[in-house]
Amino acid sequence: MRNHSDYELMLLVKRKRHDALSELYDRYAVLVYSFARKAVRNEQAAREIVQSVFVRLWTTESEYHSEKGQFKSWLLTITRNLATDWLRKQRRQDADIISYLPEELEQFVDKRAASPEEYVERESLKAQLQSAYRFLSKQQIELLEHFYWHGYSLSELAARYKEPLGTVKSRLHQALKILRRHLAVEGEG
Repeated sequence: MRNHSDYELMLLVKRKRHDALSELYDRYAVLVYSFARKAVRNEQAAREIVQSVFVRLWTTESEYHSEKGQFKSWLLTITRNLATDWLRKQRRQDADIISYLPEELEQFVDKRAASPEEYVERESLKAQLQSAYRFLSKQQIELLEHFYWHGYSLSELAARYKEPLGTVKSRLHQALKILRRHLAVEGEG
């Protein structure tokens, strides 16, 4: 197996050859782990991502095409996508605020018992966000909500809004700039 190219090994993986997957794992597990570890900054999550990457190689119907680029790049793209999914999931789990939309801020309930300090900090953040959100349009709020809290990718949002990817990226960037500027002002006040 060591004499086979990555492309040849992937063809064998498609035929469910365990030894081919094992060889790819031996070649690339350290690289995938390093990339995932840097992306998520969590050792256990990085290990889970490595496992998911190689499970995906085993189960996916999509194929690697050597004429489109290096196998290593294709593999790191899979790793990046899984790391991004993990980060989005983590953000949703860690978020105490289900939605930052102003009308929904009043319904915010923390499921954990919070110390008085945490409660005050959270209330202060809610007030800052509510104040900063008034500077955003309804479309900007919706875009932020979908991207950060519902886990949509930029390309999914472009398809959803029937707009070019560059337009969606630009709108998200503008919304973040406005939010950052007004959160900074609110935080100073």
